[in-house]
Amino acid sequence: MKMNTLYAAISGAFLLGAATLAPAQTSNAPAGSTATNPVKNAKTAMGADYRADKDRIEADAKAAKEKCKSMSGNAKDVCQAEAKGQEKVAKAELEAKRKGTPHAQYEVEKARADAAYDVAKEKCDDQKGAEKSNCQKQAKADHKSALAAAKGSDKTVASNSSTKSTTGTSSNPSSTSSTSGAASTPSSSTSSSPSTSGTTKSDQSKTGK
Repeated sequence: MKMNTLYAAISGAFLLGAATLAPAQTSNAPAGSTATNPVKNAKTAMGADYRADKDRIEADAKAAKEKCKSMSGNAKDVCQAEAKGQEKVAKAELEAKRKGTPHAQYEVEKARADAAYDVAKEKCDDQKGAEKSNCQKQAKADHKSALAAAKGSDKTVASNSSTKSTTGTSSNPSSTSSTSGAASTPSSSTSSSPSTSGTTKSDQSKTGK
């Protein structure tokens, strides 16, 4: 009787201690931490980083455009074109980082080509006559070449992706083995046919007798 009472007392103390420790362990994780909800908070962190990077890009572009205000003439136009181009490229790079797709990377290359073209056109305005005309033609040709290179790179990546998926499908030997197994099945029925014909001849000889 005394042993049962002592055992009950020890068990009660143990359960009370466990119940006291459980809330303390639960409260160790701060609210909103990745320990309490890792998937949700990972997405929230990614969104927060994206917004922070976008705000930084816009702030840098605004500061660059402010510097252009103190300039004059065509130098001011060139400065503004450079600031706008840098902003477009930075935003395209941010989207490519977030999406991680070949097309997003193509948009980065396209933004770089467009930015370089816009700056080149503004710089051509410093020239006159035939020199200006030749400068504009060269800028246009360089832009066209850069866009073609970007499109070619995009198509190459897409082609490689489709080739890998096709290779992965054709490398599965299960369908081939099942087909070969099915083809070998008729051998059993073919091999049994002679015994049947032998039985028929035996019946015919009996009939003749």
